[in-house]
Amino acid sequence: MSLGQKTPFITGEIKERIDRWISHYPADQKQSAVMPALRIVQEANGGFLTTELMDEVAEYLEMAPIAVYEVATFYSMYEHHPVGEHKICVCTNISCMLRGADEVVQKLEDKLGVKVGEVTPDGKYSIKKVECLGACGGAPVIMEGKDYHENITADKVDEFLSGLE
Repeated sequence: MSLGQKTPFITGEIKERIDRWISHYPADQKQSAVMPALRIVQEANGGFLTTELMDEVAEYLEMAPIAVYEVATFYSMYEHHPVGEHKICVCTNISCMLRGADEVVQKLEDKLGVKVGEVTPDGKYSIKKVECLGACGGAPVIMEGKDYHENITADKVDEFLSGLE
């Protein structure tokens, strides 16, 4: 390896996990695995993607880097900056907004001492506003990790946070 050349990130278990997804598609359509590949790489990198990592995904899937960037910037599940161990996503779309999502966000910011898009100094929590989480009947909704928490109100934020500790 020459000076300035970086060690590839997509090796070992990461490669195996991406390859399992690639195997679901025709051999000439491996770019179809871009979304799970980005998720796998993001998880392995502590919860966020860098341009270099997206470039590796593009190279591995034989795609133009811009095509990977388009996917990674369009969907809200992909992060481009460090996030907390507990990434708290608050739906702020119409149903949730009408039922108090803004108050939930304000209470989370007050309790955690950070604003939306920031990470607590201990690295434990971050807050993100997201578009529809698809659970409008339980609005307002918070997603933490892969878990949905419905009918969250500002009054229920303390209980929600204590359940994460």
